[in-house]
This record gives sequence, structure tokens and C-alpha cells, in this order.
Amino acid sequence: MKTLKKIILVVIVIIFASCSDVVDVEVQEGPKRLVVEASLDWEKGSEGNVQTIRLRESTPFFSTNTNMEVTGASVVVTNEGSGASYNFEDQGNGEYLTTNFEPVLEQKYMLRIEYNGEIYTATETMTAVTDITSVFQGRKEGFDDELLEVHVVFTDPEVEGNNYLFKFQREGDLLPDLETAKDEFLNGNEIDWWYEIDEDDDTEIEPFKPGDVVDIEMYGISKAYYDYIKILISQLGGVGLFESTPVDVKGNCVNTTNPENYAFGYFRLTQVVKTSYTFVED
Repeated sequence: MKTLKKIILVVIVIIFASCSDVVDVEVQEGPKRLVVEASLDWEKGSEGNVQTIRLRESTPFFSTNTNMEVTGASVVVTNEGSGASYNFEDQGNGEYLTTNFEPVLEQKYMLRIEYNGEIYTATETMTAVTDITSVFQGRKEGFDDELLEVHVVFTDPEVEGNNYLFKFQREGDLLPDLETAKDEFLNGNEIDWWYEIDEDDDTEIEPFKPGDVVDIEMYGISKAYYDYIKILISQLGGVGLFESTPVDVKGNCVNTTNPENYAFGYFRLTQVVKTSYTFVED
């Protein structure tokens, strides 16, 4: 009897397994759009003459095709004050390069891209950044007083409306963390900006420990770019109960030929200071 029951059970499993159908769900795909990565970043102490702009086309969410680089476009950046123009030469891999760019603080520049018979334009101002005066480690200022954190100290200029983008990347980590700040309540004061890493069992990310090296970049950014990047950062964590729903975030690149076919991405011009810190035993 037990043997008979086992045979019947196996037959039932086989029947149900053989009756399962593959259901193809048709996912609606949006139109392909030009994606513009045009960050002209001028590191303090450098000439800033070598700059790269990257162009590609957007891909459907479930697509495995990563070869979407755009070639054959015309890319020009113009200093609207002096009239000087800088041609970005097509490198054949989605990158467009110039080696003679001249960055001028507080000067407005215009980006012009011609691709597939359409013209995209954007304007932005080269935004200055103050110096980092000190970098040190601690444990008391973060959300967890047992975790190491790095502190970046700088003095905000007295002029109002300064906005900052911070990029922290521990050596060996795959991706950096981005954070934004503004001087709305701290104008003209010394600012101590701290950063720590929480332990995450799902991604196997560990907090800072002695010997870790973290690379730090601080950018001066415009108010418009601050608003743009703040929305993107809020969406990086995915969708949760208290998190933002991912939506299309339009940058400042406008399609003047066909406004409905707008581009993704942003044209920004920033000054940046870079440093690194190595954690020690405390």
C-alpha cells in the first residue's frame, strides 16, 4: 500500500509539472532617447583642459544589450561670454574628447549636440568650490556611535546660495556614495560634513575599519543641478515603503528640433577638490 501511494504521488507531480505553461508578458517599451553624460569638472590646481562628454542611447529595462554608444554626433561647447568654441572629437566609442577647454569660473557655457538630424542644447555656469581645510575620523557624530566616520571640514563662502555634491568611495568598493548639501542655514560658517557606512548583510557591505582608504571629492554645483541630482540620489535605493517612486527625471538638455524627443542626462560645469583619508586605530 505504501508503495502504491508513492507511485500515485510521483504520477501527480509529473502531471502538474507537465501542465505548467510559459507565459510571455509583453512589456511596453518607451522610446529610445539620447543619454548625455556631460560633466565638465575642473579640479583645483589643474588646467582643466582635457574634458570628455559621453553619449549613448537609452535601453529598455530588461534589455541585455549594453552596446548603445552614440557615434557620429557633433558636439560643441561655447563660452557665451567670450564666444570661444570647443569641438569635442568623436572617439568612436561613445566618447567625445577635447584637449583645449578653458574653464572660467562663473562663466556661462552652452552645449550643442547634433545627432540624427536633431539639435540638443543646454546652458550651465562653471561653479566654484571652496577648499577642504581638514579631514579626520571619529565615532560620535554618526547615527551609530560605534561606527567609524570620516569628517570633511570646509568654510562656506559668505555669498549665499552655495550648493555642494560629495562623492565618497572606499577603495575596493564597486560604487561610490553621493550626498548633497547647501548653505541655506549655514551660510558663511565652518561646516563639518561627516560620512559613515552602515553594515548591510544583504550586500555584504561592512562599516569602515582601520586601514580602509576612502577617496573624497567635493564639487561646487548650481542650484538647478542640486535639485536634479538630489532627486536621482533619492531613487538610488530602489522602491520601498517610504522611498520615492522612480520617475523620468529630465535634465537641462533640450531638443530644440523636436521637444517631445527630450534627452536624459545633464550638462554641468563644476570646480572640484579631491582628497583621500586612511582610517587608523583609535
